[in-house]
Amino acid sequence: MTIALATGRPYAAVDTDLPLLLDAARRHDVPAEVAVWDDPAVDWDGYDLVLVRSCWDYVLRRDDFLTWAAGLGPKIANPPEVLRWNTDKTYLRQLAESGVPVIDTRWDVRTGDPLPDAAEWVVKPSISAGSRDTARWSDPADVYAHSEELQAAGRTVMVQPYIESVDTEGETAMLFLGGRFSHAIRKGPLLERGEGVRQDRDSREVITPRAPTAVQHEVADQVLAALPPELGSAADLAYARVDLVTGPDGPVLIELELTEPSLFLDHAENGADLLITAVAGAA
Repeated sequence: MTIALATGRPYAAVDTDLPLLLDAARRHDVPAEVAVWDDPAVDWDGYDLVLVRSCWDYVLRRDDFLTWAAGLGPKIANPPEVLRWNTDKTYLRQLAESGVPVIDTRWDVRTGDPLPDAAEWVVKPSISAGSRDTARWSDPADVYAHSEELQAAGRTVMVQPYIESVDTEGETAMLFLGGRFSHAIRKGPLLERGEGVRQDRDSREVITPRAPTAVQHEVADQVLAALPPELGSAADLAYARVDLVTGPDGPVLIELELTEPSLFLDHAENGADLLITAVAGAA
């Protein structure tokens, strides 16, 4: 049993989860190594399992990434069909239709279209990571201009209300490893008022441990239970991250990360061990 931890070329040295997973694999006598997903020199047939980790450059080459994943078939986690569904945030429509409390999202708005009732709005493309091409606006004219610019580039656009509680409470990310809740963290606010579009917000991310409330646990369970049946059971996923913010009526889903989320394993007691043993057992 040999595991590849798949990453992107720029991220192998900065993904803080990778060394923790390698250490856990050694503790459990599971051979594991880091491999770059688009490196033609990698012999993927030599691995029993490929665990998708920090392949954050997929955003620029999503079709190539999904083709690579599909070629690995059942040996990749999470599965190819999950990656295809989850790498485009239009999945939020499907979850909302199933009754999950999802942040109010308008799609591909143009000048004059109604916006969510809010003092500020967030505009972002549906295929993105790390807040790329995302901005927080207080002027509807900026919202429309940003949305139309992204659409002109052939991208699907999301417009959401900026949830005021994020500035004080932050976001709550709940991590599930091997189908079990592991830990949660607080992510501090990333989008600053008036700064427009930026591509360098990761450097300002502030992460601290957080104990989720009972209601947040209920919403996270509801999110995972609402996965389309064709994707299988949430219990079969190597990992899942449910990102929640607190709206006027309680927790709402902002993203469900099943592809390449940071797992914040440095804030988890035995989280890396839990993931390695889960995927090794599944393989």
